[in-house]
Amino acid sequence: MAQVFKDLNLAWLEHYFYVESKDKEILEECKSYIIGQGGHIFFALINEHPVGCFSLMKIENNVFELGKMAVEPKYQGNKIGQFMMEYAIEFAKKMKWKKILLYSHTKLIPAINLYQKFGFKEIALESPSPYERSNIKMELILQVKPTIK
Repeated sequence: MAQVFKDLNLAWLEHYFYVESKDKEILEECKSYIIGQGGHIFFALINEHPVGCFSLMKIENNVFELGKMAVEPKYQGNKIGQFMMEYAIEFAKKMKWKKILLYSHTKLIPAINLYQKFGFKEIALESPSPYERSNIKMELILQVKPTIK
């Protein structure tokens, strides 16, 4: 399945942007770079055929980056991205994570709208950004710490 993960992501990156060196590193060694570091890779299947994927990469304890989300072109527009987003958030809640981060680009209007629909808020993008193509960073807070007054 590592090859399917790589192929889906390369197709998406080449269609919308370009493949950065960090992408190559992650996709070539996804088992060690994502899973080996405490992250997860998921696939959306239709009739046992993988049509979409995403990863949750560990940033620190209980904080993960949602990334490498891609849907096979002929299946786009069928709410597979929405289904994967719902699954990612429910999975994170079950794991009792604090938050999910993601990096994107504002030209991807449908994706930004999807993230906002699920409660992601824009936060400051560090400089330099971990991805050259990213011009927006968003987070979804899953656990709110109580305040004492």
